[in-house]
Amino acid sequence: MQKNPVPPAHSSLVAIGDSFTEGMSDLRPDGSYRGWADLLAARMAARTPGFRYANLAVRGKLIGQIVEEQVDVAVAMRPDVITLVGGLNDTLRPKCDMVRVRDLLTEAVERLAPACGQLVLMRSPGRQGPVLERFRPRMEELFAVVDELAGKHGALVVDLYGAPSLADPRMWDVDRLHLTAEGHRRVAEAVWQTLGYDPEDTGWRTPIPATVPPGWVARRVADARFTRQHLLPWIGRRLTGRSSGDGRAPKRPELLPYEA
Repeated sequence: MQKNPVPPAHSSLVAIGDSFTEGMSDLRPDGSYRGWADLLAARMAARTPGFRYANLAVRGKLIGQIVEEQVDVAVAMRPDVITLVGGLNDTLRPKCDMVRVRDLLTEAVERLAPACGQLVLMRSPGRQGPVLERFRPRMEELFAVVDELAGKHGALVVDLYGAPSLADPRMWDVDRLHLTAEGHRRVAEAVWQTLGYDPEDTGWRTPIPATVPPGWVARRVADARFTRQHLLPWIGRRLTGRSSGDGRAPKRPELLPYEA
């Protein structure tokens, strides 16, 4: 890949969205989450003294909540770069008004794009399996809106949905909803390159080598554990109108100098 003649100069980053941007399930030793946005901020900070970073994303947030709780905060910060990933939680709900999702995402982009030097949107990754197949039409409808808005407002689009590596179930945590640490690393690389920085990993899209798949018994044990620990609690929250992010504050609510 040809190197950029002039490296980008970004002095601040604000990330908004849901659990994907909060960093689940990339756990640090202390039990907190890191994730692709923190990894990206660390790289940008290493190039720019005084680099500032805020992460307003909170797990479980729907696009309406992102617009209501995060967009105005990000706009007021006036950073060089804003990343917005939202709407996927809406598409996974049994009942989803895609017209409303489109309208809210449009509102978010129209407010964010003029407030930063560069707005970054994403086509979220999709894990291979029955969940993706069930919700694929809604996801692709959402991504079509993302592409359309990016074209209208000069936003960059990071295509994670089209990356074979991120569709591999081994890139996903046991909850089957969030990426592993390696998945988050590849997302950070994808955003890094999309912003115009020289690649550090030209093969982030490349699938990891094949391994012997687990046997029938191991798969059934994993399915039972997933159902007990993750699927049933998720269904319970849906039925009671609760969210995993209820009452939770963003992990980096202020635009401050980045410290690892």
